[in-house]
Amino acid sequence: MRVITGSARGRRLMTLEGRDVRPTTDKVKESVFSIIQFQLQERVFLDLFAGSGQMGIEALSRGAKKAYLVDQSLKSIRVIEQNVKATGFEDKAQVVRQESKSFLATSRENFDIAYVDPPFGLGLIDEVLPLLAEKMNKGGVILCECADSEQVPDEAGDFILDRNYRYGKIKVSLYRHKEMV
Repeated sequence: MRVITGSARGRRLMTLEGRDVRPTTDKVKESVFSIIQFQLQERVFLDLFAGSGQMGIEALSRGAKKAYLVDQSLKSIRVIEQNVKATGFEDKAQVVRQESKSFLATSRENFDIAYVDPPFGLGLIDEVLPLLAEKMNKGGVILCECADSEQVPDEAGDFILDRNYRYGKIKVSLYRHKEMV
């Protein structure tokens, strides 16, 4: 796993080991950042269910002003911290060990771009999306990664499902503010 482009291009990132680990593939990561490439500069990025932190780190490498990398697993947080240090983004990355709904309920930050990649098949997107929509800036976008077979809500607060992108067995759903569609 590596940073694809930007100021940390080519840097290798650590990942967790095990059967439950499912890092976002380079193909999906490249596609996601192609979708949001003109919306990233100087924006605040949220990597929810961050795992290794690769999506937030990629956002910082491509010009995001700040990234919040949130995961409840201590093992994940340790890997994220190592990856942030290895890429030199300690001043721009906010690493948070907290359960996703609790983070969204207590955070005072508003986000421009959010990437949500929970464990598949547990219905977590349905649970966090309404809370997340309240924390998004009006011109922001929410991207949710899930199994292609999973259903995602058509709307959450003022954000509506704009489009689904499919990559084999993976689906990325793009939400935009209803006034921006």
